[in-house]
Formats: sequence, structure tokens, C-alpha cells
Amino acid sequence: MSAPEAGDPAGRTQGPIDDEVIELAGKVFDLARAGDAAALAAYVDAGVPANLTNDKGDTLVMLAAYHGHAAAVEALLARGAEPDRANDRGQTPLAGAVFKGEDDVVRALLAGGADPSAGTPSALDTARMFQKTELLELFGEG
Repeated sequence: MSAPEAGDPAGRTQGPIDDEVIELAGKVFDLARAGDAAALAAYVDAGVPANLTNDKGDTLVMLAAYHGHAAAVEALLARGAEPDRANDRGQTPLAGAVFKGEDDVVRALLAGGADPSAGTPSALDTARMFQKTELLELFGEG
């Protein structure tokens, strides 16, 4: 199996993606899962896209949010990551944080502009499903 090919903005093929680039991306995704806010900030500041996505469409924010790392979410949002970017299944970081019961992450995402109505199911739908009245109130439904 060969490495995937990267394209330039004009759509021309540049050749196989370097194994080191793939390894670096994996490391950055692991940092998001682990919540290493300082290292994530350094990588994004050095040029890693704030909205980098994996093969499932999960962004760094999604991974940090789902694993309960509010400081990492805040660091990524401060560097331009989109709070409502849905993965390939239509799930948003906010809905994931509601599902996992990560209230600090929910607050960080809301402060960063996340929309409780975005995604499928939305954070609102998820809060309703699990009868999280305190979050529904936070979302303006209470």
C-alpha cells in the first residue's frame, strides 16, 4: 500500500505524503487526546493547521473535547480552530462534551462561540436525551 498523495491548490498531485508528516500528524492527534495544551499550542503556532482532521473528520478540538481537556480546547480555539466543525458523522465537539459529561469543556466551547444547535445530534438534543437540565439552562433552554 502506498502513501496517499497530496494535492496543491491547483489540484495537481505533488506525490506521496511523507511518512514523517503522517507520523507528526499522529503525534499531534495524540497530544489532543492527552490534553497537552502547551504542546498543541506550540505545534499550531509553528504551522500545524488548527483544524487538522483525522481520517474520520475529527478535529483536534473534537479529540480534546471528547477526552475532557478544557485547556487544550481553549488553546486551540484561541488559535483559530472552529468550535462547531462536525466530523464525518455530523457530530460536533460540543455534543461530544455533553455526551461525555465534560462540563468544563462545554463552557470552554461556548465561550469560544460553539452553537448548541449545530450537528447531528446537536448538543441541545444530547442534553435533552440525557436530561441534563443544567446544560439546557446554560444553552438558554430552561
